[in-house]
Amino acid sequence: MLNFIYYPVSAIMWFWHKVFGFIISPDSGIAWALSVVFLVFTLRIVLLKPAISSVRSMRKMQEFAPQMQKLREKYGNDRQKLAMEMQKIQSEQGVNPLGGCLPMLVQIPVFLGLFHVLRQFTPGKTEVYVFGQAEVESFINARLFGAPLSGSIADPMFGVDPWTIGFVAVPLTIIASIATHLTARHSVQRQAMNPSVGANQQQAQIMQKLMLWVFPLFVLFGGPFFPIAILLYWLSNNTWTLGQQYFIYHRIDREEAEKKAAAAAKAEQSRKDLSPKPGQRPARKKGSQSGQAQNGPARPTSPEASSNGAGDAARSRPASGGAKKKNKKRR
Repeated sequence: MLNFIYYPVSAIMWFWHKVFGFIISPDSGIAWALSVVFLVFTLRIVLLKPAISSVRSMRKMQEFAPQMQKLREKYGNDRQKLAMEMQKIQSEQGVNPLGGCLPMLVQIPVFLGLFHVLRQFTPGKTEVYVFGQAEVESFINARLFGAPLSGSIADPMFGVDPWTIGFVAVPLTIIASIATHLTARHSVQRQAMNPSVGANQQQAQIMQKLMLWVFPLFVLFGGPFFPIAILLYWLSNNTWTLGQQYFIYHRIDREEAEKKAAAAAKAEQSRKDLSPKPGQRPARKKGSQSGQAQNGPARPTSPEASSNGAGDAARSRPASGGAKKKNKKRR
């Protein structure tokens, strides 16, 4: 049913086993363990660009989170209108809310596919997808520090002492749970730096507790039930995630700092271009210059002229009144 997942997973693992089998030995447990580890690395390298895009998308969503909160307050009862307005803002900002979930969604079927493929390596099997009978027997007989890669503490194989498996499985489980906790702590610290998290503080606190404690405890207490190869997958995946977070966040922080510095330098340069140089008169506006050219320079009026003008106006008023009276008498 899920052969479209099982075959690619087994093919990538087969390729890396050929590489490390040529370097070390085809029947070496270390070669088989490295093939599982590099299966994870291959997948994560393919998903590196979507992971960077998802972080940038989350950053953009954090920037306009206050706008989303205002929409929730405005259209709280009208869910259809709220969804339409939120989609409108997301399309304007170029944000895909599902982009942040893509790397995680892809890893789930790969994890299930690897778990299924490894469970098929049992005695009597002639082939496991792309692996032939000789390779199946080689994996079954492979040991990592005495523990079979397909065995677990809860289900030891070939009569192997559970303590022998535990000697390998317990450290792998503890390290994987610690790596999960550190990865979650780094994500929580990045979220705490975002001021918009307070809008959904209760939901954020629940998710933070799940990430910080529930997921690592699941890895810790679920370790005895998983084969050694699955624990290797889990450990390498969590370790890669921790390093990838450090790389991506520092890269995006550096890019944003460079953009801010470039914008500040551009604003400073434009301010310098607009300001007059030393010894240079400030440039006048064209409208004022043209108006002065048309009307000519304004002539200053002396106090005597202004007073004479006022006197002439005052003398003219009674004269005009007297003239009117004389005209009435003549009539």
